[in-house]
Amino acid sequence: MNAILLILLVVGGSAILSWPLGRHLRWAMDPVTPGTKRGALERLFVLFAGRISQQPQTWKDYAIAMLTFNALMFVFVFTLMAVQQHLPLNPDDKGALTLDLIFNTAASFTSNTNLQHYSGEVSMSYLTQVAGLMWLQFVSAATGIAVLTALARGLAGRAEMGNFFLDLQRATFLVLLPLAALVATGLVIGGVPMTLDGAAQVTTLEGISQTIARGPVAAFLSIKQLGTNGGGFFGPNSAHPLENPGFWTNVLSSISILLVPMACVWMFGRIIGRMKHAGVVFVVMLVFLFVKIGVAVVFESEPTHAFANLPIEQNSGNLEGKELRFGAAAGPLWAVLTTSTSNGSVNAMHDSLNPVTGLLPMIGMWLNATFGGVGVGMINMFIYIILAVFIAGMMVGRTPEYLGRKIEAREVKLAAVCLLAHAFFILAPTALFAVTPWGLDALNNDGPHGLSEILYEFSSASANNGSGFEGLGDNTVPWNLFTGVIMLLARYLPIVLPLAIAGSLAVKRPSAESSGTLGTEDGTFGFMLAACIVFIGALTFFPAAALGPIAEHFLTSL
Repeated sequence: MNAILLILLVVGGSAILSWPLGRHLRWAMDPVTPGTKRGALERLFVLFAGRISQQPQTWKDYAIAMLTFNALMFVFVFTLMAVQQHLPLNPDDKGALTLDLIFNTAASFTSNTNLQHYSGEVSMSYLTQVAGLMWLQFVSAATGIAVLTALARGLAGRAEMGNFFLDLQRATFLVLLPLAALVATGLVIGGVPMTLDGAAQVTTLEGISQTIARGPVAAFLSIKQLGTNGGGFFGPNSAHPLENPGFWTNVLSSISILLVPMACVWMFGRIIGRMKHAGVVFVVMLVFLFVKIGVAVVFESEPTHAFANLPIEQNSGNLEGKELRFGAAAGPLWAVLTTSTSNGSVNAMHDSLNPVTGLLPMIGMWLNATFGGVGVGMINMFIYIILAVFIAGMMVGRTPEYLGRKIEAREVKLAAVCLLAHAFFILAPTALFAVTPWGLDALNNDGPHGLSEILYEFSSASANNGSGFEGLGDNTVPWNLFTGVIMLLARYLPIVLPLAIAGSLAVKRPSAESSGTLGTEDGTFGFMLAACIVFIGALTFFPAAALGPIAEHFLTSL
């Protein structure tokens, strides 16, 4: 019963709050009433960005502007990390980092992945954490919201998709900063540290001297969750008692993970003028989310196999690798939420999850469309929508249409490339690392679980998630380079190609709806969309799942 109440509080609370936030996102990202106070804000944004922000952009211009700015983001933070040992705000004298780790971390935070092959309190100065990594958590998340806004404008029939530099400022200053300030305040009240002082030197009750790392944790943590970034200030992430001191900080963080991705669906519907369609998409995502949560909690209610031959009686489910204050259900709930979005933060050790429970986070990253990352989750779902409309149209022998515009070979090919690239970025390097010392030497386990560790890492990199089966020794040159390249490719290819699809549809003449037109605002379409997601995901990833977590489940059940 407590597990059900926790799930309803987190998911239900997020869903309710997402409705008014969706209205705010629409107001913030797609203004239509100049001459008001909002008009003054727009003039300020234009003044700050300069002449380049005054030029309307086609999808190609928008994509080039986005890629250029993100490249500059990467270069700036790479440089900052490379010289952090010589810069101020380093009270604990953090030293130099290796170039391969710097590359991986810069790629990770630029791409909104936040895969961390380091422990923040050990490796990074305050300046790097705040001016580098936390800044990237704002602008990378803002990039996702901006691109979704541009895509929605294209689908609404606008040949010009806005201006990336204006949209980036709107998302940062009108959406993410206010939300982060509110959440950070709540976290500070809940006991999360917020200081620029160095590590605290304390004496324990046993009389032993201990060094306790601290820093501007609340500010870092708030945008980590709201922007579906997931990068922890501390190595254990939200399993650390200073990142997640109690029940209510756990609930607030969980809601923050879901809130903006949910609201992005409503913003999308408002911009294209099809709220019923957005409602169908929202329900499909919500059903997938509840199914994954339910399965994860049920399988995690079983004791861990690690204690099978020990004289330990365990009646409360698998508590291995979990924070005991939150119980057995909070770990699998968070694991599903963080991988249904592209958040990647953790409040439990995913490597300790029971096999089928560990499969559920992978499924979230493989499908990559259950609300997903801020902005990009709805973009990923748009790819599935294109394919679902195309398949349905072929089934009834009619040229498929979406929002009154014909889906033709160009759009279908681009959508297929997105899905195939995602699968390739996961499966190809998993196969390579599973048979070479690059992967085998890093494993914490052999057999199916060892394969799952490799499979999870590349799933996380390709889905821009950032979580991991952290028994893996992944801070090596091959892991840093391969996952770094994959994170960059998997971030920008699925952004640029959907923009191209939207740009292609925007210039087409809309067709009048008739009795033969496939409706996208009813349960039939919702079922078709869900079936398309399940079949594509199963055909693509089931063999890998069968060799990893499914095989482990049957082996440990014998």
